[in-house]
Amino acid sequence: MSTAEEIARRLLEVGAVKLQPANPFTWASGMRSPIYCDNRVLLSYPTIRTEVIAGLEALSASFADVAGIAGVATAGIPHGALLADRLNLPFVYIRSKAKEHGRQNQIEGRVEPGKRYLVVEDLISTGGSSLKAIDALRVAGGEIAGAVAIFSYEFPASGRAFEQANVPLKTISGYSTLLQQAEKTGAITAAEATALTEWRNDPRAWSEAFVAGK
Repeated sequence: MSTAEEIARRLLEVGAVKLQPANPFTWASGMRSPIYCDNRVLLSYPTIRTEVIAGLEALSASFADVAGIAGVATAGIPHGALLADRLNLPFVYIRSKAKEHGRQNQIEGRVEPGKRYLVVEDLISTGGSSLKAIDALRVAGGEIAGAVAIFSYEFPASGRAFEQANVPLKTISGYSTLLQQAEKTGAITAAEATALTEWRNDPRAWSEAFVAGK
């Protein structure tokens, strides 16, 4: 079994990913989603946590001259810190916006101008939060070696966004692998797999169709 398949199975096994095409979750935007992913759950399982960090370490080897690790708040912070510790590299983390008190930092830790940072996220959905963090890191003088994450929804638009920002992105596992494993283990039916694929291809249209059909 590949690492991507193993991590996908782990996500399903501990309930970090839940698939509910018949009873979708509601996002803050109001959109309906048949999947909910919370990779913070993995932190409670030492064996799986170690497997995830090993996966991120393997991905990091494909990026040249990485001098530091940057975690994206909030869920990317623990995984990023664990990876930085494994690689014995400096670590910083990046908030979605600057604090409104104290030193008003958006980035905690010391960014070394001109040094190349590997950005760590737990989940890539639209890519918006990651790319905002990358912009902040660039403004602070850091260079971007690339970005890694545990899991991606594999939205076509997010792939284009990272390409346009000139940020190579690698993830341990992804949506298509997860669906294959979910169907193989009987977690979902073939019909549900089809519905979940339709959501990934056009989440807004899927959401609108679900609401209209209620």
